[in-house]
Amino acid sequence: MHELVEDFIQYLRNERGQSENTQKTYFALLNQFVIWAVQEGLSGWPEVQLNHLMRFLQHERERALVNQPEESTRRLSSESVYLEIAALRAFYRWAENEKLLAVNAAENLSLPRRWKRLPKALTNDEISRLLAPLIPETPPSLCDQAILELAYACGLRISELRTIRLEQLQLESGFINVIGKGNKERVVPLGRKAVEALTHYLAAGRPKLVGRKTPSNVFITQRGTAFSRVTLWKHIKERVRYAGIERNITPHMLRHSFATHLLEHGADLRVIQELLGHANISTTEVYTHVAGSRLREVHRKFHPRA
Repeated sequence: MHELVEDFIQYLRNERGQSENTQKTYFALLNQFVIWAVQEGLSGWPEVQLNHLMRFLQHERERALVNQPEESTRRLSSESVYLEIAALRAFYRWAENEKLLAVNAAENLSLPRRWKRLPKALTNDEISRLLAPLIPETPPSLCDQAILELAYACGLRISELRTIRLEQLQLESGFINVIGKGNKERVVPLGRKAVEALTHYLAAGRPKLVGRKTPSNVFITQRGTAFSRVTLWKHIKERVRYAGIERNITPHMLRHSFATHLLEHGADLRVIQELLGHANISTTEVYTHVAGSRLREVHRKFHPRA
């Protein structure tokens, strides 16, 4: 059963061009099912039927979360269950198309309705505090400054930030080439502040961090290695704390702030879609609700009859 999962992940990587994060997520979710299936006495995928999948999902909804106190009542979120169903459906579609399984046991496995959560953005004041340079400057602080400026200026995902390479920067022309989800490339303009931060970092910061085996990633650690996702996020969290921002900030909030602030200042939704690298305009449309709530707030605050 594990081998078929690995073949599916190879298909996602080589033929579908799915991101590394998607591959890892699907691999973990499908192996979670395989472990449960083996414990239930199932020896292979041909034995799995719809009722087994339903029982597994019920088990997932009820099981206690890992690394939680015994008395904790927290359970798997509906978003996580949604992802498990999506992974099973995608796996079975592939196995059926490749004639590896005669029956698609997940064909009638319906996806629950997903409630769209409105993205949370930083305020203009919070952005100003977060992007204030650290004094005195050090190579690591210059690196962090360039990361923050680029994240907000271009709305990059954290995976795009950590993997961006020197040859993707076109600072003199004022844009960068971004390799996004599914290896799709897009061109994103750079603002003046981001160009200044990157230029300063590349001249005075990065050369002092480079080691013998340093890759061509733009952003590197003090050891001269590429950032892992976790390490990069820790650096951003440190700057959030230093800026005195007390609310919880997630990796996507700089990206959300980029899109929300563009829309609030009159940018076209299709342009924002292109800049974010969204395949579907419906994904970008969530920002219209955020901007709408902002407009109502301004109206209530400033209109004499509000």
